[in-house]
Amino acid sequence: MSAKGGHHVSDTDSDITVGPEDSDVTTESPHKSPVNLPSLSKRRSEVHEISESEEESEEYFILKGTSKGKGKSSLFNSLKSTSEQNESKSLVKQSNKSSATLTKLKSQEKTTKSSSECFSKSLDNRTKPSSETLTKSIEKRSKPSSETLTKSIDKKTKLSPETLTKSHDKRTKPSSESVTKSSEKKTKSFTEIENWLDKIDSSPEAEKVDIKKRFDSPVEKGKHSDYKPSPSSGLKRKQTVLLEEEKKTVSRRKPPCQYGSKCYRKNPSHLQEFSHPDDNQQTSGSGRTTQESPPRKKPKISITGPLSPDQVYSEGQPYSFFLTKVHGIQNQYNQVLAMDIKDILSPIMGTLQASCQFNYMFEVPWLMKQYPEQFRSKPLLLVHGFTAGNKTALEIEATKYSNIKFCQARLEMIYGTHHTKMMILLYEEGMRVVIHTSNLVERDWYQKTQGMWISPLFPKLKKEENKSNYSRGESPTNFKKDLLDYIGSYKAYQLKDWQQHIADHDMSGAKVVIIGSSPGRHMAENKHKFGHMRLRKVLNTHGPPKDFVKSWPVIGQYSSIGSLGATKEAWLATEFLQSLATVEGSSCVPLASINLKLIFPTKDNVRCSLEGYPAGASIPYSINVAKKQTYLTSYFHHWISKGRGRSRAMPHIKSYCRPSPSSQEVAWFLVTSANLSKAAWGALEKKGSQLMIRSYELGVLFLPKFFGSKKTIPISSDINDTDNLLLPYDLPLKPYQKEDRPWIWDIAYKELPDCNGNMWCPS
Repeated sequence: MSAKGGHHVSDTDSDITVGPEDSDVTTESPHKSPVNLPSLSKRRSEVHEISESEEESEEYFILKGTSKGKGKSSLFNSLKSTSEQNESKSLVKQSNKSSATLTKLKSQEKTTKSSSECFSKSLDNRTKPSSETLTKSIEKRSKPSSETLTKSIDKKTKLSPETLTKSHDKRTKPSSESVTKSSEKKTKSFTEIENWLDKIDSSPEAEKVDIKKRFDSPVEKGKHSDYKPSPSSGLKRKQTVLLEEEKKTVSRRKPPCQYGSKCYRKNPSHLQEFSHPDDNQQTSGSGRTTQESPPRKKPKISITGPLSPDQVYSEGQPYSFFLTKVHGIQNQYNQVLAMDIKDILSPIMGTLQASCQFNYMFEVPWLMKQYPEQFRSKPLLLVHGFTAGNKTALEIEATKYSNIKFCQARLEMIYGTHHTKMMILLYEEGMRVVIHTSNLVERDWYQKTQGMWISPLFPKLKKEENKSNYSRGESPTNFKKDLLDYIGSYKAYQLKDWQQHIADHDMSGAKVVIIGSSPGRHMAENKHKFGHMRLRKVLNTHGPPKDFVKSWPVIGQYSSIGSLGATKEAWLATEFLQSLATVEGSSCVPLASINLKLIFPTKDNVRCSLEGYPAGASIPYSINVAKKQTYLTSYFHHWISKGRGRSRAMPHIKSYCRPSPSSQEVAWFLVTSANLSKAAWGALEKKGSQLMIRSYELGVLFLPKFFGSKKTIPISSDINDTDNLLLPYDLPLKPYQKEDRPWIWDIAYKELPDCNGNMWCPS
């Protein structure tokens, strides 16, 4: 079967992928009940009821038309500054002026229509005063001239000039008695409002309102030293406070976000629509609070927005194990211990001088776009396993990039592949090694679950006379020596320079152990150098105590299955399980007591995935092989990754581990390119005297003793537990049921369409 660009080799252990499909993001459905607070409509109706008791006549509106300082009307100033008798005289004088202009008003009646209509609207609006409308209407009434007053009354009442004159004379000549009664009535009404609103001010909600700062401005007080707040100013102040409280009440009634304080969303519309437990805390510029999550055991970077690659890397220490970002899942799962290829190649990770890419599949134009523009002309070596036409096609793709060179890995064994996935990045500041599970094609970095280990920045060694760099800068795990041995197995002159670069750097900071596979028949001492025998040797030296893990299961998770033999005893449950179950000081353990669990997607896992059926093109398990090893079904478990948000992102990652029965810790964890096949792990021949391996593979092993722990590494799949090693799947595992079937990639599925409406009809 051919891949894009014709760079694919047929093999049951191969990585075969297809293009990405679009998918919807899971939405939220908050359902918690809002906080019980006073009814907004009830409070408004109470204010309206009190206001209506005062607004008994138009005379009240004229007398009430007051503001502070310069905003006071001449009518109200007269009432405040003189005695009741003098106030009446002043009103009479203003009334005479108004009468003098009445004749002029009759001739201008048509031109005053718009002004009077505005006055009518303001009168109507005053029946339901709010803080804003009351303030505006008071300001309008604060400077009423006799002329505009007469115009408004004329239009409002639509009376004849003769009737209007009488009405106006009557209104502008109030007796001392009527003025006194009106003042007493207003004082009583305002007192009632003050008393009622004082209760509101004393409530816990109103205590948060800084009234003093809001109402102590010169505009509010007036510029005169003898300023005294009038009853109407108190009413406006109280109503403003009340409306502020109403707004707070509305905001408190927002439905709560179902993720609570763990919500990572920063969309302003989400924050306006849903409430969060930390809404009362100080917010950052992004609109979210600076205290997003509970305190951790050690200082971590607060996730208030997208983290830079170096911040994500720091978050992942000390294990430095990451997943790739996945398009189509909730953003919070891409913010925790997840990196894209552009993040790895980012200038913030180092100033690149040259790079070497080991992989199985390449899309050269896409790969070059992943490099920052300033690094695209830097020397790049591609290590591949293609031959004949596939090799030619790859070289043609790279013709326009003069900085690209090639190294062809030799594959002497039939059905073997160059399946290793590794980056070696040479910086001005040092060197970094990335061992991962993704092909260098776009679809592998789009909607699949992939894993990677990213090394620390290895500094360059200082030159010392009479000392070889090959023996310097070694880690407790022998990382440098094992990496050089693995690259040396290629026996390729194109890699000589890179072997020297590795030798010239201090790799003492590496905490993982290299587990690689190299094609060939390995005998004697070399038998334990690669494949599952290499894993057996390392566990025998640094593995868990026998009695400590005797009841612990072993888990294998992969994306492809090769031919393992007609019975489980042919390879899986004997030599391979023997290596996985090896303990410190012994590889001879009773295998019958070891519970082996294998994770492999069902056909419904694939059908309901983000990509749909096309995701199955990267999970090769043929019908002919499956028919010969039906015993495998009893070992199978579902792919479920709710904790990492990747249940619908089909796994291309390969991992193996030995977890405790409580699923809280592991004795060891391995991430690798090796699938479940003899070609990848090797098979013993000639009564166990030699190990035959067909493919190149590479992975890293995490052991407790190199991370400061005696027996175990704490694990989790919850993104909030970043102090632990985060697994790519959930524990405990869910075994297959009777109706479940493993994904088979070369048969048709026409019963049900996938999530994108497609059927699966392989050619």
